[in-house]
Amino acid sequence: MALNPLHQFEVSPIMDPLIIGGFNLTITNQTLWTGIAVATVIAIFVSGILRMKMVPGRTQAFVEITFEFIQKLTQKTAGKDAMAFFPLILTTFLFIASLNLIGMIPTSFTTTSQITTTAYMGAMVFLLVVGVGVYKQGLHFFAMFLPKGTPWWLAPLIVLLEVISFLVRPATLAVRLAANMVAGHVLLKVFAAFCIMMLGVSLDGGGSINWLMAPTAVVPLFVLVAITGLEIFVALLQAYIFTVLTCVYLNMSLHGH
Repeated sequence: MALNPLHQFEVSPIMDPLIIGGFNLTITNQTLWTGIAVATVIAIFVSGILRMKMVPGRTQAFVEITFEFIQKLTQKTAGKDAMAFFPLILTTFLFIASLNLIGMIPTSFTTTSQITTTAYMGAMVFLLVVGVGVYKQGLHFFAMFLPKGTPWWLAPLIVLLEVISFLVRPATLAVRLAANMVAGHVLLKVFAAFCIMMLGVSLDGGGSINWLMAPTAVVPLFVLVAITGLEIFVALLQAYIFTVLTCVYLNMSLHGH
């Protein structure tokens, strides 16, 4: 199993099966680490705003910087009208960022590597965009599928392409996030395996370190450290991209195409 870099993405139960009313409520590693991520974010923000000071401490400063960063992002990308959805946008960013970063902890589980998790988030954004668009613009919202000035003979093709483009948005949100998390973690495990094998230790834990082979493990070790740093950056970047695209789609619902 140690040789399989995809083994780390397998969802497995951490308790006996729990079936209630025909629903499987068994707690899995995915459930556990999702709860840990949510609890960590709540703990940080509660501790940051519980005792506000004129001269903020580290936790309060982190909370304020994060709040202002997402606030400015929302206003610049989706306009001031979108501030009504600011709590949702902030929560989306924090939720994805915390899941991505906690997934970097050894022996943890990267929840955002599961397409089911990212697909649910993408679907919720899609439903929000459609709901807000219809509420704000009425049936005129669907005029986005036919841009102004389109020749009548080209209209059927343009409408078809616009509809397809619109419907694949939740899929692109989901696949982009999950694929980046899977790819980064696979690379980390592969180079970690190189380092171990070059020391003469088998991946199943057998054997002993061959110190004569230690210099050959230096290059994979440096690459591993570099990829780890890059993966942390990607973890935050993917949370940012998901949030930006959510704001962009929301802006189209609020103000038209």
